[in-house]
Amino acid sequence: MDTPINVFSDWAQNGKDEGMERHHNKSVMNMIDFACSGLPEYSFIDAGCGNGWVVRHISNDSKCNCAIGVDGSFNMIKKAKKLDDKNKYYCEDLLKWKPHSKVDIVLSMEVFYYFENPGLLIKHINNNWIKSGGRLIMGVDYYQENEASHSWQKDCGISIMKLHSEKEWKRFFENAGLNEVKSWRNDQDEEWGGTLIVTGIN
Repeated sequence: MDTPINVFSDWAQNGKDEGMERHHNKSVMNMIDFACSGLPEYSFIDAGCGNGWVVRHISNDSKCNCAIGVDGSFNMIKKAKKLDDKNKYYCEDLLKWKPHSKVDIVLSMEVFYYFENPGLLIKHINNNWIKSGGRLIMGVDYYQENEASHSWQKDCGISIMKLHSEKEWKRFFENAGLNEVKSWRNDQDEEWGGTLIVTGIN
């Protein structure tokens, strides 16, 4: 078993990171459409940005005035910077990092369950990253109700993966001080529970 950062650093080197964009695209676009709808303009952070594909995508929206990616993996951030010299990327511990200025939207896909205490991370992001009235939106495929995902920790050999229910994820958001917390599933079928999306307002 290895740490999430080491595993994903290896993925960045062997090209496995490119599959993340293909597999997560539908759910991420659903999250972006929901979070950005009706906003005249916005600033954006991708928490756990990997190779930066979401940042590159959203920075092409004329309404986006600032797009930032943050990830703990040096190799992922190195790749993001190589692919994109337009936007800002930081290799930092998400639990400790704070942006220079708070933003309107923080999005995270398949990241929060790699932390020993996801609730602590959500609270840190809500307190230090998001403007008043801004939104945190998260997507996870690894959760209690999605039984097809339960073997992933063993399959991927990752030391930290926290399996929580939809109700527990919503409670993390509420306990962090987020308001209007809601959740839904995207892209589900008979064998796949879909991506669990949870969102709330600062």
